[in-house]
Amino acid sequence: MAIDNDAEQIFRENYAQELRKKNQSELEDERKKVNAQGMKTPGRRGEEIKHEEIDKEIVRRYKLSQKIS
Repeated sequence: MAIDNDAEQIFRENYAQELRKKNQSELEDERKKVNAQGMKTPGRRGEEIKHEEIDKEIVRRYKLSQKIS
């Protein structure tokens, strides 16, 4: 993972907030959309950040569900 510059950090924070608002099926759809875009334009920093943030959100939700159970 590369070190974010200011613009990337702002993008990352905004995208993470957006992901928290989505339900599980919307999160899965978002992952499919990001994967499809990554196939068209591989190596773009935006898609890399999106993948990382989607992974973090899935882990966050999993940990929350473990605490509740």
